[in-house]
Amino acid sequence: MRAQLFRAAGRRLRMANYWLIAQAAKAAIFILRLLPMDAALNFADRTARRLGPLFGRHRVALDNLRSAFPDKSEAEIRAIALDMWGNMARLGAEYIYLDRLFDYDPARPDTGRIVARGTDIYERLAGEKKAHIFFTAHLGNFELIPVGAETFGLHTTALFRPPNNPYIAEYIFSTRSTAMGKLLASRRGAAIELARILESGGNIGALVDQKFQYGLRTTFFGRPCETSPLLPKLARQFDCDVYPARSTRLPGNRFLLEIEEKLTLPRDAEGKVDVLTTAQLMNDVVERWVREAPGQWMWFHKRWKLSPPRKGRRAGKATQA
Repeated sequence: MRAQLFRAAGRRLRMANYWLIAQAAKAAIFILRLLPMDAALNFADRTARRLGPLFGRHRVALDNLRSAFPDKSEAEIRAIALDMWGNMARLGAEYIYLDRLFDYDPARPDTGRIVARGTDIYERLAGEKKAHIFFTAHLGNFELIPVGAETFGLHTTALFRPPNNPYIAEYIFSTRSTAMGKLLASRRGAAIELARILESGGNIGALVDQKFQYGLRTTFFGRPCETSPLLPKLARQFDCDVYPARSTRLPGNRFLLEIEEKLTLPRDAEGKVDVLTTAQLMNDVVERWVREAPGQWMWFHKRWKLSPPRKGRRAGKATQA
């Protein structure tokens, strides 16, 4: 009984702490929104380049960069790491101005901050009466991709990982969902919900470049890693087209949003989508993107950390849906 009381008190204290942090964050957001957007974003970039190297994750980023780009000099590696911190700070600050950043006007496509490529693909897919899968990576401001899809009438449910703080998660969800279409938190039951959307002819999107514990054993930059089987399994189950889409940051707080043509998915002897090789194909696409803009990817993520073996299961064995 006493243990239960202590646990309950601990939960109340934790929730109170979450609430205080959320109120402070909302106050900071309110103040920042009063500032000129470009000045605030540039300030965030400069500050992160100074503070980022002070954190332990900076060493992780440097080690990952050295392994990924063995031919680059140490000066080049450190410059990319600083670009990464600047990009991440801009991304965080851009949440505040998301409604102002996306100013793409299909009637005047070259006049705003957003440069779009593949608009004909968006328009074509919006007119198709079937399900589609989209994937992207933590590049540039990836939050703008579902906003772009909505602009062209391509309604998509985007899978996202909510923050641990429930009050901040609720605030971000309400802010993002106003322009991004539907959002689905990556929690228990999310895979079933995504399957239902595809079954009804809807569209889904997800990030695919993070470590997935006990995921499929694939490679990224030539090194073993673990990749989520979710999208490949759904592509196999519903035999639907899979499209890559990315965001690339441009000078002057501008962005290039690009959707590429559908992937030619590898298939097994039965003609069904092969889950493992499809996951690897997605990794290869993301690797190409990262090589083109290395300073815009989150190198501090422990992408190559492998899960310890589990009894009765071979890590990385693809399970076909």
